[in-house]
Amino acid sequence: MADKIGVYICSGCGISDVIDVEKLKGAASGTVSKQVHEHLCGPEGLALIRQDLEGENPKVNGVVIAACSQRMKMEAFRFGEDIVTERVNIREHVAWCQDGENEDVQPMAEDYVNMGIVKAQKSKLPEVLNDELSKMIMVVGGGVTGITASLEAAAAGYEVLLVEKAGQLGGFLSTVKKRFPTGPPYTELSNEGLKKQIEEVLYNPKIRVCVGSKIVETLGQPGKFEVKLETPDGEVTERVGSIVMATGWKPYDATKLGHLGYGASEDVVTNVELEKLANAGEIKRPSDGKPVEDVLFVQCAGSRDAEHLPYCSSVCCMATLKHAAYIREENPNAKVYIVYKDMRTPGQYEKFYRSAQDEPLNFLTKGEVTGVSKGADGKLAVTLKDTLIGEDAVVNVDLVVLAAGMVPNTADGPAIRELTDSRLKVLNSESEQQKADAAKRVEELAGHEGTQILNLDYRQGPDLPVLKYGFPDSHFVCFPYETRRTAIYAAGPMRQPMDSARSQEDALGATMKAIQAVEMATLGQAVHPRSGDLSYPDFSLQRCTQCKRCTEECPFGAINEDAKGTPEYNPYRCRRCGICMGACPERIINFPNYNVDQIASMIKAIEVPDEFEDDKFRILLFMCENDAYPALDIAGMNRVKYSAFVRVIPVRCLGSMNMVWIREAMNGGIDGVMLVGCKYGDDYQCHFANGSQLAETRLENMREAVERMQIEPERLKQVQLAINEYDKLPELINGFVEEISEMGMNPMREFA
Repeated sequence: MADKIGVYICSGCGISDVIDVEKLKGAASGTVSKQVHEHLCGPEGLALIRQDLEGENPKVNGVVIAACSQRMKMEAFRFGEDIVTERVNIREHVAWCQDGENEDVQPMAEDYVNMGIVKAQKSKLPEVLNDELSKMIMVVGGGVTGITASLEAAAAGYEVLLVEKAGQLGGFLSTVKKRFPTGPPYTELSNEGLKKQIEEVLYNPKIRVCVGSKIVETLGQPGKFEVKLETPDGEVTERVGSIVMATGWKPYDATKLGHLGYGASEDVVTNVELEKLANAGEIKRPSDGKPVEDVLFVQCAGSRDAEHLPYCSSVCCMATLKHAAYIREENPNAKVYIVYKDMRTPGQYEKFYRSAQDEPLNFLTKGEVTGVSKGADGKLAVTLKDTLIGEDAVVNVDLVVLAAGMVPNTADGPAIRELTDSRLKVLNSESEQQKADAAKRVEELAGHEGTQILNLDYRQGPDLPVLKYGFPDSHFVCFPYETRRTAIYAAGPMRQPMDSARSQEDALGATMKAIQAVEMATLGQAVHPRSGDLSYPDFSLQRCTQCKRCTEECPFGAINEDAKGTPEYNPYRCRRCGICMGACPERIINFPNYNVDQIASMIKAIEVPDEFEDDKFRILLFMCENDAYPALDIAGMNRVKYSAFVRVIPVRCLGSMNMVWIREAMNGGIDGVMLVGCKYGDDYQCHFANGSQLAETRLENMREAVERMQIEPERLKQVQLAINEYDKLPELINGFVEEISEMGMNPMREFA
């Protein structure tokens, strides 16, 4: 803990035009050194700080920089891992967003400096993790994605364990006749397969291949994953550092497409089934083996449909154009009908689409297939409506091909989601019968094949949690490849629908992440979004009540439980979000440099005006450091003004908010508290998966608590904000200040 604090105030960048820096220097309390410099990040300013830090008996062992945002000049104000350094933002959050004539601006700056001093005083240096870790990368899946990931990891110098459940490598791509165009002029299908890459994998000394193998269990944490494999030669156990999941995809269950004739006639097939027919030889009608003279393709068969797959699988249009080319090669006189909602052929694939349009016997029309029935001469009668010509039509064809979508070849998404929900019901159900029913369902699902691929020993379930549509992304906006299991990365069509060319690119990104994960684990550092963070939480387990909130609410499964229900922390799984700290009602979980007492002390450092000054409000903003705090920085850079009554405390995630901080603020006379964090929902997502949602639930409970204290619950508010909505933030802040001013000062102020 830093006991000799030095405060260093920058007067440049217009700061001294708005703030009296000498008065600010005098107001700083509990310090052994106070300095002002007009260019603190320059050579002279930094030399001023280092002079206090150096020597056998340094004057200071903790540094508080009152200058620009903590997101600026990070390298300049880095004085080593053995020095506690805190940043106080008096530029973007005071000087650049306030009017120098306002008498409330100086107290704002003084509060920020004293809050920074208290934060430094309550901060300890984290102890660096230093264990023997494995850097081997396990790749699960031997298709094009897994093969590419394995080769790239090996080329970077890492040992690779490639696990494939089938008896040979190649995946789906080994079953296709031809690939989409892979090079200019992009009008011809490619004969390029995976033979060369498979040979490279098999003969690479850094890659060990286990085909016909199954993962029995995966224990431990990044750098220490103990993977038990069931191979043709018996059971083996390997220690690996990180994992690339490349388990591919499977076609949507066509038996659910009976309304399009599947199952009613042998001559209604899926695009995957047609590929198999083409690869085996000639494309003939399955019912009687006759050549195909007329074929109709139904695009989005079950896709972009709320009753089936609500998403676009991205490859179906190109697959259909490829299959049309197959038919044209075999029978130049065949008629090919393609009925689509929209044709999607991104990038250079558009040239292949145009070449298909140029074929005179290819008929493409926008429309909807409403029925498939038996027609004359053994043909199929396909009924169309909403066509481009605006009329309904019936087309008689030999073969109907359904362009069925892609489903991730992962653990069963709905089963995983139900498993998680059932676990929560066991904890939260008031009725004993409900608890018993939920526990029974947990037992059933935990053994269900659809929830087991990696067979992880995580308290929250044996495989990767999923987002919408069953895909296992962790953060689809900012961090592709991430899953909610640290150092386990998704790649290829199990991450999102994509073709083989993009899968190869995707493998590169996931492999890079896997390498980054093992290297950062070796240094004891966190991965995204708190990349490089050396801190990790301490659990005072002697006061633990085994409430299980930390184990259930941790988005990344970093905390297991022993037989008695006591938390077992796995530091290398941790992303340092602090959600466990916010979850704990006993406040026994704390980080050395981010803890319950530290933030509570910062709140106490805010100077609340005398109770008689009822026009001088104090509004406390807890702002997520990922979107909200940067958005306020941008507002400051744009010199957008907002109330000087506001005081901001950045938090790692709104999910790390321990509600005792709000109680502390209310008891201390703070007039209103607003939480500003990441958006969440279908189009946005909290950087720590579900921190914003958890904060919303906790805040609702806190509103009930303050109401019992005879305080208006409207004094507590949560706002969702994306970083690009910085222009809305000052308006939201000022609006909340107006709401508080209408309510008047906090009634607890007179007791503070």
